[in-house]
Amino acid sequence: MTAVTKPARESLTVIDNRTGKSYELPIKHNSILATDIKKINAQPQPNDRAEDETTQGLRIFDPAYMNTAVVESKITYINGQDGILRYRGYPIEQLVGKSNFLESAYLLIYGELPTSSQFTNWQDEVMHHTYIHSDIEGMFKSFRYDSHPMSMMTSAFATLGAFAPEANPSLRGQKLYTDAASGNVAALQNLDKQILRIIGKAPTLAAASYRMRQGRPFNRPAQGLSYTGNFLYLLDNLSGTNYRPHPVLEKALDALFIIHADHEVNCSTATVLQVGSSLVDPYSAVAAGCAALYGPSHGGASESAIRMLMEIGSPENVPAFMKKVEKRERVLVGFGHRVYKNVDPRSKAIRQLAEEVFEVTGRNKLLDTALALAKLASESEFMRSRNLYPNVDFYSGLIYQAMGFPLDFYPVLFAVPRCVGWLAHWRQQMLQAGGVKIWRPRQLYLGEGERQYVRLNERQAKESDKFGSAVQVTHGGDSKRNRLATYRDEKGDTLRPKL
Repeated sequence: MTAVTKPARESLTVIDNRTGKSYELPIKHNSILATDIKKINAQPQPNDRAEDETTQGLRIFDPAYMNTAVVESKITYINGQDGILRYRGYPIEQLVGKSNFLESAYLLIYGELPTSSQFTNWQDEVMHHTYIHSDIEGMFKSFRYDSHPMSMMTSAFATLGAFAPEANPSLRGQKLYTDAASGNVAALQNLDKQILRIIGKAPTLAAASYRMRQGRPFNRPAQGLSYTGNFLYLLDNLSGTNYRPHPVLEKALDALFIIHADHEVNCSTATVLQVGSSLVDPYSAVAAGCAALYGPSHGGASESAIRMLMEIGSPENVPAFMKKVEKRERVLVGFGHRVYKNVDPRSKAIRQLAEEVFEVTGRNKLLDTALALAKLASESEFMRSRNLYPNVDFYSGLIYQAMGFPLDFYPVLFAVPRCVGWLAHWRQQMLQAGGVKIWRPRQLYLGEGERQYVRLNERQAKESDKFGSAVQVTHGGDSKRNRLATYRDEKGDTLRPKL
């Protein structure tokens, strides 16, 4: 007797137990299409609500996109299980050790490392676009002296778009960029020009936010310096001439820029693509990316990690802090990652940089605390069982602090290089075959069913959870004084004090 085995098929067979129907869903690149799942439908079941829309097909519920692929990309590959990060196939460790930021930027955006002539032209073009309109400098001066620099950066990129009306699809037609996908040379030139502008001006905007906080006049971009050398000049030059940043610090910042340039479809990149799918101008999309990056769970994590180390204070306080972490009373910032379940490859690339910087700046006082924390965390069963290892934010913050950057400037140092990743993904989106479909996720509606309107004087207060009504907010002293004052409103009615 011979056993007969069916040949393997690149598909998934699903049986809907509600109906008994069988569905065969094609598997491509180890994934299935969510729209194929939608083909699985049934008549409403006893426990279904009308709002479940059962007859319209099955939906995929994936809170926070834990396992949803939203794009096909050729840019960055991450294997979180094995701790791998590659830009266009090149391991991040090789690029940090052998490349420079602008070369890696070209690679991310255009797919290949540039030839010598390509790199010269690319570098010249980027550095040619470093100047900003003087009115944008005036915009920076309108901020309060204590505004967070990332708030200024977010506003600055949006403002930058207002100075480039020729780059706005709302003014020049919605196919301004997507026409490039069909070979329209003018559209492709216009698209790439905006990329040059944003990459070139990002350090200038970042430096303006820094100088604004210090009350110092803005520097003009320098000629003849590297991308990061010019950035340090914009930040630090005072009244001298022939400014040259320390080569170790310039190299370290350049390497950090490579490390932070892209990281697949992270929160801020997803935001840029979500906004970009509406075909808005790239300045607005990048401004949205800045807003997403600003959060303490994303680009603000390095700042939070340093604040945590400052709070711990010294190595002898580490064990007590770790006990609070294991009791879930505190969060260990700078450890663990949404994707990496192994050592973050970026953190490995950054360790050597840290030592080189400390040789120049002196040993960071928090380093011993950080090393003690990393050692104890590696020995903790609580941390190991959850695959929590030091990530890039844990070490980058130590370098930034040693270089003298204020804590609230760390997200800006992340945003400047991340513009490259955002633009690489945005360019890929604009050039995709078949056009750009606007991103529009679905939801599972769990709210009230259909209700009838009740007039104001007929409504009854009802028991609700603590989030079911507006909370009482506090006001300043002027509001209190105004509530006690008597005056007439615009209708002529006399308003009495609210006692």
